[in-house]
Amino acid sequence: MSEETALEVMSNEVLARSKRRSYTAAYKRRVVEEADRLVPEERAAYLRKEGLYSSHLTQWRQELGKRGGIADKKRGPKANPDRERLRKLERENAQLQKKLRQAELIIGAQKKLAEILGTVLPTEEEVLGHPRDR
Repeated sequence: MSEETALEVMSNEVLARSKRRSYTAAYKRRVVEEADRLVPEERAAYLRKEGLYSSHLTQWRQELGKRGGIADKKRGPKANPDRERLRKLERENAQLQKKLRQAELIIGAQKKLAEILGTVLPTEEEVLGHPRDR
């Protein structure tokens, strides 16, 4: 194989990308508990066997102390149980506002037509009844 061909083969290769390791809360808790039972020499061997560093233990112990236990961290926005209800109410509000604008336009047109025809429209009190009459 010539040198030029070897360079072409190397440049066309797709390198595997390493994936970031993630650990479950149960695994973290188990490792911390196991490491705490061991003497320092055994702990170092245990960590090598698990493929971990002492900094993992330090961080996981802090997480245990802060929360009283390690929980699986979830990414993304916090769950809001009222989100769907809020969206429904916002849609309903928008629909009602649209209907109100349509009703106001119709009422305005009826008033103008009444003025043109010279008819007298009943007032709101006459239509709904006087508040003292109730």
